[in-house]
Amino acid sequence: MTNHDAAEPPDLAALEQRLGYNFGDRRLLERALTHRSWAHENVAAGEEDKARQLHNEALEFVGDSVLGLVVADALFRTHPEVTEGELSRMKHRLVSAQTLARAARELQLGEYLRVGHGEEKTGGRRKHALLADAFEAVLAAVFLDGGFQEAARFVCRALKRELDEASPESAAAADYKTMLQERLQAERHLTPHYDVVETHGPPHARTFHVEVVFDDERVRGEGQTIKAAETDAARRALEQMSATPQEESTKQEAIGDEH
Repeated sequence: MTNHDAAEPPDLAALEQRLGYNFGDRRLLERALTHRSWAHENVAAGEEDKARQLHNEALEFVGDSVLGLVVADALFRTHPEVTEGELSRMKHRLVSAQTLARAARELQLGEYLRVGHGEEKTGGRRKHALLADAFEAVLAAVFLDGGFQEAARFVCRALKRELDEASPESAAAADYKTMLQERLQAERHLTPHYDVVETHGPPHARTFHVEVVFDDERVRGEGQTIKAAETDAARRALEQMSATPQEESTKQEAIGDEH
C-alpha cells in the first residue's frame, strides 16, 4: 500500500476485520494510523495545533495506560498466586515495544499508516518503535469508540500468544537476558551469545552448563534447563559487571583458593 495523501484516506474495512472491531467513528482509527510526519506535511506552516489534532501521539498516551490496565488485569486473573515482582516482570515483557511491534506486524498496521515522504523513504512503516506506537494508538481508538471491554477484547486477541505463554519463569529468563543485552549495547560491547558447554546427569535430572560470551568475556551459569542456565549466566554476568574492582579481586582470590 502506498503512502496515503490528504485527499485519499485508506480503506479501513479490511483492517477493521483484522482488528475484530468495527468503529462507530472511523475518524478515531484514521487518527490512530497517522504519524506526525504526515500531519505536519499536510497542514499549513504555523498550524501546529491543527497538526497535533491529526496525528496519533496523544492517542499513544491513552493507549499505553489502557494497555497496562488490561494486561495487569489479565495477569492477575490468570496467575493469582504469584508475587507482585513476578507480575511486574511478566507485564513488562508483554507491554514492551518488541511485543507490540510484533502484534502490529501481524495486524499489518504498517500498510495502513499515513507517514510523511521522508519517513516513507527511510522505511518508517517497518520501524519497530513506530509500529509499537501505532498499536497503542489503535488500542486507544478502540477504547474511546467502544469502551474498556472492547479494548480488553482487542488486547487479548492481539496478544493471545504472549498472554498464554506468560509465566514467572519465562519473564525472569527474558528479564536478565534483556538487561544484559541492553547494558552491553549501552556500553558499546558486542551482542552476547550463549553456548552450551557441559551437560551432566541422567536424562530425567540433567544439569546444563551454559556460557554467555561477549567481547573476550565468558561467564558460566547452570540450570535444570538450557533456558534456566542461560538466565543464570546472564545474571552472573550482570553481577560481575556491577562488581567493584576490589570485589572482583576478592572473588578471584576466593576462586583461586578453592582450586
